[in-house]
Amino acid sequence: MISIEPANERDVPIILDFIRKLAEYEKLSHLVIATEANIREHVFGTNPVAEVLLAYWDGVPVGLALYFRNFSTFLGQPGIYLEDLFVEPEHRGKGIGKALLARLAKIAVERGYGRLEWAVLDWNTPSIEFYRSLGAVPQDAWTGYRLTGDALSRLALGDRSRP
Repeated sequence: MISIEPANERDVPIILDFIRKLAEYEKLSHLVIATEANIREHVFGTNPVAEVLLAYWDGVPVGLALYFRNFSTFLGQPGIYLEDLFVEPEHRGKGIGKALLARLAKIAVERGYGRLEWAVLDWNTPSIEFYRSLGAVPQDAWTGYRLTGDALSRLALGDRSRP
């Protein structure tokens, strides 16, 4: 039935396919510029910055968890940040998402990490309810910020002018 395995380099096309499907679900497909080469370099290259677990149902890949190590200064410990969690729609409700999160929790505990955290779009009620059912607590007091593209480049180059 369900098995969870670390991905390897030959899984790059599957990983990218799941990333694109997640973006489609989140109505963010227009933002996906990742390529197989990007994934190969940053997940399986000489200096990997992320890890991937793949979920299989009867030997067929049906989901993924892409994650990386972060650090909590308050805890003084590393943790896991879950960037992407995806399960094929026809396989949802079978315990696959929970199995992926349970494996991540096990990895965090085995490595001596202090937390497992992630973000969810505020309109994604099914996921929010699922996460709460596991005991996850929303961080409502925090607002996430992001710099990308031109804004990131301008700041890096010292240009503080507004676009």
